[in-house]
Amino acid sequence: MTTSAGNGPKNAKQTMRTPPVVSPQAWAAAREEMLVKEKAHARARDALAAERRRMPWMAVEKTYAFEGPEGRVSLLDLFEGRRQLIVYRAFFEPGVFGWPDHACRGCSLGADQVAHLAHLNARDTTLAYASRAPQADIARLKARMGWEMPWYTITDSFDADFGVDEWHGHNVFIRDGDRLFRTYFINSRGDEAMGTTWSYLDATPLGRQEVWEDSPEGYPQTPTYKWWNWHDSYLPDAAPDKRWVEVSDAGEANFRNKSTGA
Repeated sequence: MTTSAGNGPKNAKQTMRTPPVVSPQAWAAAREEMLVKEKAHARARDALAAERRRMPWMAVEKTYAFEGPEGRVSLLDLFEGRRQLIVYRAFFEPGVFGWPDHACRGCSLGADQVAHLAHLNARDTTLAYASRAPQADIARLKARMGWEMPWYTITDSFDADFGVDEWHGHNVFIRDGDRLFRTYFINSRGDEAMGTTWSYLDATPLGRQEVWEDSPEGYPQTPTYKWWNWHDSYLPDAAPDKRWVEVSDAGEANFRNKSTGA
């Protein structure tokens, strides 16, 4: 197969050594072989998340201040009353390529991937972005790019204290009343996988909070799938819709039957 080299010299072409072209039956067999490995990968990812939920916590002793749309706020305020907080340090400030019209290209690509926050919020988790740009610039950027996540201005040593003064990263926190703890940190290529509701929840100390998860005793867990909802239909403490319970129960049973060969 001959294709254009997108990043090569103008009009340059190269020959790709493509995989063989096979029959539908051979393709299905190859896919089944790959599926075995993909399922093993998924189980390994679940086991890693279970270990992450058992990571020690680090107490946050200092008081940190940010500027938000309504003025000065604390790290505790960023939780918005929820139990868990994920703070992504995005580079948008003087000296960053793209300023003042754009944030860092990589951070912007990540922001474009952020799932609807209602699903995270339904699991008692808040996602926030933080940069050193003033709030007026952040508001302008969010409006231009269509981003809706809370985005705060760093005013002190938060970025240096949590390893994101020179590079991007996600810091994960949990609170016990007014006591705050750092529970995990993701940066470098780990940031590439972030953006989905599941990737965020798997990084938190409480996880997805579903009964199938391997979590420490006493952690909050609810029946699998039952909390899922349309992003405009979550209601605090609402019981799962009976029709959705029936549908999700049938779906879960079907998945279990396929996995056991029943």
